[in-house]
Amino acid sequence: MISDQIADFLTRIRNAGRARLSKVDTWNSRMNREIAEILVREGYLKSYKIVTEDSKSSLRVYLRFEGGDLKKPVIQGLRRLSKPGLRRYVKSDKVPKIMSGFGISILSTSKGMLTDKEAKQQNVGGELVCSVW
Repeated sequence: MISDQIADFLTRIRNAGRARLSKVDTWNSRMNREIAEILVREGYLKSYKIVTEDSKSSLRVYLRFEGGDLKKPVIQGLRRLSKPGLRRYVKSDKVPKIMSGFGISILSTSKGMLTDKEAKQQNVGGELVCSVW
């Protein structure tokens, strides 16, 4: 059993991008679906869908690439910020900027999973889940 499914989800996406794979299967959980939804909305992923095989469901994530034959992945970096052993919480005015605003950070708030910009607009803080650039 994996103790940190979010870190495993991010690592699978990172490794698939480096291997230039167009899709990757990972754990199907509510948190992973919400992170994937934010990454699709922000333009880092093409799409995602739930795949059921042999009564097991998994989350299939389709990666985006830019460029011609080189196929450079859109996601240059992923970092898990809050870990099971050390949770990181921030107030709405202390949400960090990632890569001077070119990246995003994803927060788990009382209003659901939000990006750093959405959290600032709604004036809510929460747990820093990850950063993407």
